[in-house]
Amino acid sequence: MTAVVWQEGKWFVAQCLEIDVASQGVTESDALENLRDALKLHFTPPLPTLIPEVRKIGFEVAV
Repeated sequence: MTAVVWQEGKWFVAQCLEIDVASQGVTESDALENLRDALKLHFTPPLPTLIPEVRKIGFEVAV
């Protein structure tokens, strides 16, 4: 992945060019490290907080 980094006021902003993910930090290296963390989270599949219970149900259909 590639990133661009620029400064806005006292913050450095890092944005991934291939994916629309960005982060910030007080220093340029902080912004890049925070961007790495944000990209890891972006590509981590979601996990349920509660495991769903699968149930079978019965029903009748009128013909």
